[in-house]
Amino acid sequence: MDNKASVTIHDIARELKISASTVSRALNDNPRISKATKDKIKEMALKMGYQPNTIASNLRNQKTNTIGIVVPLINRHFFSSFISGVEEVASTSGYNVIISQSNDLLEKEKQIVHSLFSNRVDGLIASLSMQTNEFDHFQLFSKKNIPIVFFDRVVPELEAHKIVVDDFMVGVKATEHLISQGYKRIAHLAGPTVLHTYRDRMAGYRSALEKNNIPIDDSLIIFNRLTRIDGQEAIKQLLALPHPPDAVFCGNDISALSMMVYLKKIGVRIPEDFGLIGFSNEPFSEVVTPSISTLEQPAFKMGLKAGELLIQEIERKTRSSKHLTITMPTELIVRESSNRKK
Repeated sequence: MDNKASVTIHDIARELKISASTVSRALNDNPRISKATKDKIKEMALKMGYQPNTIASNLRNQKTNTIGIVVPLINRHFFSSFISGVEEVASTSGYNVIISQSNDLLEKEKQIVHSLFSNRVDGLIASLSMQTNEFDHFQLFSKKNIPIVFFDRVVPELEAHKIVVDDFMVGVKATEHLISQGYKRIAHLAGPTVLHTYRDRMAGYRSALEKNNIPIDDSLIIFNRLTRIDGQEAIKQLLALPHPPDAVFCGNDISALSMMVYLKKIGVRIPEDFGLIGFSNEPFSEVVTPSISTLEQPAFKMGLKAGELLIQEIERKTRSSKHLTITMPTELIVRESSNRKK
């Protein structure tokens, strides 16, 4: 036999001089086949390099046992930890996972979602790109009753399970912490307000200022993509104001770090002269000097929950008419960058 050709159940049957149907039943652990026969057939299958055609089998069953995950950036600790949580649930439930990143670009996100749909994944877990302001590509799944779970950056307009944190309270907690440390003029570096995530954090920031009778100055609120370069440009812009801030609540730890690097470069003392707090608790935030105050999302647990919800939906005979929004807790982690009242 040509070694390059795929080994089939008929090849195994010929070697053992039994029927192909017996081989098929044995490989599928049919109880009608004795253990001794199963063991003999499986040993021969392994010896001959037999690989089951799971794709064909899954297509016959209208199921691929594959789920898709779309994240903005895989190299962010939050998203990689979330993916680990999903994969743990998926692997124990017999599902494969296809992971893709949009690089925070709407067009790339669309391409990925269309590709996953074409490849007939059984379900989708997604966090939106920073540019996402339309949702037709996700409607492909909804129209075919293929379940979706959104997390972190979600689509309120679509009927789907959602795993989030209370972003309004994130804004409140971060701002009130800075106020408690004696900072008087607090700025906010916000992400694109096309996403509810960043709108809600900004609303929390504004609410905390109002509650503490601190005037809201819109010149202290900057919107950008929260990259390292964006953080550096934002702090330059803020320090150039006639009345610059003495603290910033940053939309993520990356931008907080780049602000800190610039402030140290120009001789500003942190936290004595200037306070910083980020978001997400990236691993570097604890080890840089000064260490960065932040708020932590339970990323791994969010991934576990998203995986559980999606697989439950996939394995239901009928789609759930009630969709859950699960709000996970966040933890304020006070470190050196804002801890002025040690």
